[in-house]
Amino acid sequence: MTAIQRELIYIWYYFQVQLEQIAGWWVLGMTAGSAVSVFARDRIHRIFQSLHGRKMGVLGIPAASILGIVSPLCMYGTIPIAASFSKSGIRDSWLAAFMMSSILLNPQLILYSGALGGKVLTVRIVSCFLCGSLGGLIIHFFCRNREFFSFNGFDEPKNKDTDPRLLIRYLKNLWRNIKATGPYFLIGVLLSALFQRYVPPEAMTALFGGNEAFGVLMAATIGVPLYACGGGTIPLLQQWLLDGMSIGSAASFMLTGPATKITNLGALKIVLGFWHFFLYLIYVIVFSLITGLITNLIV
Repeated sequence: MTAIQRELIYIWYYFQVQLEQIAGWWVLGMTAGSAVSVFARDRIHRIFQSLHGRKMGVLGIPAASILGIVSPLCMYGTIPIAASFSKSGIRDSWLAAFMMSSILLNPQLILYSGALGGKVLTVRIVSCFLCGSLGGLIIHFFCRNREFFSFNGFDEPKNKDTDPRLLIRYLKNLWRNIKATGPYFLIGVLLSALFQRYVPPEAMTALFGGNEAFGVLMAATIGVPLYACGGGTIPLLQQWLLDGMSIGSAASFMLTGPATKITNLGALKIVLGFWHFFLYLIYVIVFSLITGLITNLIV
């Protein structure tokens, strides 16, 4: 047996172990996420639309943040929906909370994140809710008399879930979901196997856990280029946490990653314009760093 063959056997072993540990969470996220998308998405958006007629004031901001979290749309689906909300008169502060939370989290990713344990899952949900709510509050108080978004040219997205047969509609959505996220999930498992084989745990502890302030900064930084798909990063985070990554560093990574994913940034640049886009990046980085440091103090 050659050295290369031996290394491939080791990597395959780690890959299988990681896959067995996390595959169930991925399947649960896929099946439940498609169910929310097919059967509950329109109702969630109607609830948000109905908030417009109520005199909720700033209380509409946390409500919008919650609805953004439970909305199953990706960023390219969220922006056209937000454009239609804007046309109906919903204020920018509510839209900001909805869009920020929708970027960071969705029902499918919540279920994926269950593989990371109850503490990490709770931190992820709470931090995403607070990030969306605070962003909405900032716009409410500082941009009250001018528009923050520009949705010109955005039309409501075409609904692909139109098959009259409910089961077929669900299965089609599930298949699209598998094709969109499956490759990233397997890549994440493979990267986790490579980390287990070639990166010693003490190196991960030194990078993300030993010096907690430095670890949070590094996690926030590495989340920018590494994050491609939420499901694909869960195997990596699971292994990093086992190797000594602090929960605060994980929280920081889970905020900067989706918020600065290249596809999300491309869409946001269009609706924000240069200066608002720049402020958005500053807000995400500062919030993620503060959240990571506070989490390490509390958890």
